[in-house]
Amino acid sequence: MFNLKNHPFAVETYFENSIVLTYAIAKEELQELIPECLTLDTFNDQWAFVALAMVNTKKLRPKGFPAFLGNDFFLIGYRVFVRYTDKRGRNLRGLYILKSETNKRKMSFFGNIFTHYKYTTTDIAYNKDQHSLNIHSVKSDLDVTVNSEMQDVNLPEDSVFNDWKEARRFAGPLPFTFTYNKEKKEVLFIEGVRQNWIPNPIQVDKAEVGFMKMMKFDNIKLSNAFVVSNIPYYWKKGRIEKWS
Repeated sequence: MFNLKNHPFAVETYFENSIVLTYAIAKEELQELIPECLTLDTFNDQWAFVALAMVNTKKLRPKGFPAFLGNDFFLIGYRVFVRYTDKRGRNLRGLYILKSETNKRKMSFFGNIFTHYKYTTTDIAYNKDQHSLNIHSVKSDLDVTVNSEMQDVNLPEDSVFNDWKEARRFAGPLPFTFTYNKEKKEVLFIEGVRQNWIPNPIQVDKAEVGFMKMMKFDNIKLSNAFVVSNIPYYWKKGRIEKWS
């Protein structure tokens, strides 16, 4: 039976900027949060990762529609870095969604009709000055400030990575996003396509993240932070395959 939630059409937008903070968490704490078809994408066989992505999108719309029909949204997502081996034997890197938030009810409404991304609507304040950018939400208990001008940025103090080269492997977003229907044993994967994707390290001055507190992880370390700007981006129509 046709399911509208399975990304029935391609979607395009423009990332004005995308800020991603990646948290390393002991792999044992994340294992139970992902479905049986996926494996954790780990570092040193010890750490798995959850990315907090904060994305300012412009003109989001079905692919091929004129830009003036698009809408501007701010999106916040919490994603686990995972791998999936498809029927062709390809080992695909991607993300598994834990939670999605947006600043507008329209995005939450239609997002939950056409995706499995679990959108909720929240308050989001986005404030930028000459040197810093702050993203704040009272409802979501989120308060993140990054320095957008600093050069020669150091890794976060507790990072599990030795250098930015290692850290960039977990910069996000990855090519695929996965959803799993346990009853039907079906994997839905959505491929993202982007241009000029060059993640730049940023300094994190503050990171109060209510979702991470709520999850009560015992062993969690902020391990990298990147920003990309001015990126055309689109998601292909969803594809489904049986998993066994």
